[in-house]
Amino acid sequence: MSETSAGGNPPRTVRVWDPVVRLFHWTVVIAVVLNLFVLKPGRLYHRYVGYVVIGAVLVRLVWGFVGTRHARFSDFFPTPARLVPYLRALFRGEEPRHLGHNPAAAVMMLALMVLLLAVGVTGWMTTLDAFWGEEWLEELHEGFANAIMVLALVHAAAAIVESLRHRENLVWSMVTGRKRA
Repeated sequence: MSETSAGGNPPRTVRVWDPVVRLFHWTVVIAVVLNLFVLKPGRLYHRYVGYVVIGAVLVRLVWGFVGTRHARFSDFFPTPARLVPYLRALFRGEEPRHLGHNPAAAVMMLALMVLLLAVGVTGWMTTLDAFWGEEWLEELHEGFANAIMVLALVHAAAAIVESLRHRENLVWSMVTGRKRA
């Protein structure tokens, strides 16, 4: 997905994703993979990874108010005035490229953050004497985790599709922090 400018030079890039955003993103990716596919549920390391995710989400929430331009919620919060025109354009195949999060990605990001907190809180609750062995809580925790898996797959697929449509490697931009200007 590389391209060159008219003069044959690589296109100019700008920093979009700061280190806090990128660290949050990859921490969550690694943690979700570990807790869904590697670590045994309920065990010590599974819980520690869950606590790391809760901490990461809390840091990201604060960073959404005090962070760099594209990290701030004010830059991408998906209001109806932002989301509806974007979705109309998307369904026509004419969605505009966004330097930061597009409105649909913003909805996905916020939904995943809510689910991450819900998984973390319900997981923590299962360790409390008041909820020890409560099957409904374990099922809720598992349901939230499964929802994260589904949304994460949709998120990854959308990033690939958008990368192809806008001729820009969005996964790599979350590694480097840079996107085409």
